[in-house]
Amino acid sequence: MGVEKPAGKKAPLMSVEEAIGLVTAGVSALGVEQVAVALADGRVLAQDLPARRTQPPADMSAMDGYAVRGADIAQTPARLDVIGESAAGRPFAGAVGPGQAVRIFTGAVVPEGADTVVIQENTSRDGDIITTTAPTAALRNVRKKGCDFTAGTPGLFAGRRLTGRDIMLAAAMDHATLPVARRPRVALLQTGDELVLPGTGTGTGKDSEIVVSNAFGLAALARRAGAEVTDLGLVRDDLSAIRAVVEQALSGAFDLVVSSGGASVGDHDLMAPALRAEGVELFVHKIALRPGKPLMFGSKSGVRVLGLPGNPVSSHVCAMVFLVPLLRALQGDAAPGPATAPARLAVDVPANDVRRDFMRARMDRHADGSVHVTPCASQDSAMLSVLAAADCLLIRPPFAPAAQAGDPCDIIPFDD
Repeated sequence: MGVEKPAGKKAPLMSVEEAIGLVTAGVSALGVEQVAVALADGRVLAQDLPARRTQPPADMSAMDGYAVRGADIAQTPARLDVIGESAAGRPFAGAVGPGQAVRIFTGAVVPEGADTVVIQENTSRDGDIITTTAPTAALRNVRKKGCDFTAGTPGLFAGRRLTGRDIMLAAAMDHATLPVARRPRVALLQTGDELVLPGTGTGTGKDSEIVVSNAFGLAALARRAGAEVTDLGLVRDDLSAIRAVVEQALSGAFDLVVSSGGASVGDHDLMAPALRAEGVELFVHKIALRPGKPLMFGSKSGVRVLGLPGNPVSSHVCAMVFLVPLLRALQGDAAPGPATAPARLAVDVPANDVRRDFMRARMDRHADGSVHVTPCASQDSAMLSVLAAADCLLIRPPFAPAAQAGDPCDIIPFDD
C-alpha cells in the first residue's frame, strides 16, 4: 500500500548524487568489437592487452659510440681495436673480446661480450684503434632487453579510454587490432512547437520562433563520449506525435534515447506522459540542481531513456553531468565521471541554496600552476553566449556557505 502524500506538500527534489547513481546503476559495457589500432583513438579498451613481444628485444645502444667491455675501460685512457660495426637493423655478427670495440649506433643491438657503450665524443680514433678520452662507468648507455615491456605482460588495461600515447604502446606491443567496447547507439529527439531549423528558410520570422540549438550540442557531446548518434529530428508538442517517435526510438535499434524539451510539468510538457504511455518506467524526475531541475531518466526492455530540459544551457549542463558519464559507463570506462578538478575561487561568491549549482565560469592559470575560477557575470540558463564564453563549470554544493577569493573549489573543465 502506498504512502499518501500530505495535501499541498511537494515531493522533495532528488539529489544530484542520487540521480547519477540511478542513471548509472547496473550499467556495463555493451559488447566487444575489434578495431584497427589506427582507428582506436578515444575508444575504451574492453580487455587487458598483453604485449606480444619484448621491448627492446635485445640489449640496445642508447647512444652513438663504441660497444665495449666495461672491464676494458676501467682505466682512462684505454686503447681498443675496432673489429666491426652494429647499426639499427644490421647487428654485428661476432662477439667483443678483451681489448676490442665495435662501432655502434643508437638503436643497434649491443654485440655479445659487450656491456657498455662509450659515446663517440669521449673517444679519438686512428684507423682501427680508438682511445677513450673520458671515463665511462660500466653498463652505461645500454637499454637492457625488456626494460620497456616483456611478452605476455599486460601493458594496457580494460576500461581505459585510449589516447594517442596508448595507441603507440599498443602498436609497439605488436597489436594490429584492439578489443574495444561497442559504441552506444543514441537516438536524439527534440520537442517544441516554437523550434525551427537553422538556415533552412522555413521560419516565418515570428517573434515566437526559436532556432533549435540543443540537438547540435548534445550530438557533439555524445559523439565525443564515444556514441553513435541518430537525430530523429524535431517533434511538435503533440502527444500522439511524440509517442510515435518514442515508439520508433524504443524499437531496439538504440541503446539510449535522449530527448530535449517537454521534461517539466506544464500543460505543453508532454515527454513524461508520452514515455509512460509507451511503457517507460521513470526512476528520476526533478533534480536538486541548477540549471536543469526538470530532468527524467527511465528504461524499457533494456533501452535507457534520458529526458533533458529544453532550455539550451540547462540541456547542455545536464548532458555533461548525466549523459556523458552514462555513455562512458556503457563502454566500460573505468572512470566515467563527471570528472572534477580542484581549483580556487578568484572572487567572493555568495551562499548557495538547496540545489547543487553548476555555474558557468572562466579559468585562469597562475604562474604556480594553480587554477583560479571566476563565475560568469550572468548565470541565466537561456544565454548560450555565456556558455560559449565559459571554459568550465564551477560546482557549488547545496547549502554551501559564502566563500571568499582564494578558497578551494571544484570544477568540471570543458574538454572541447
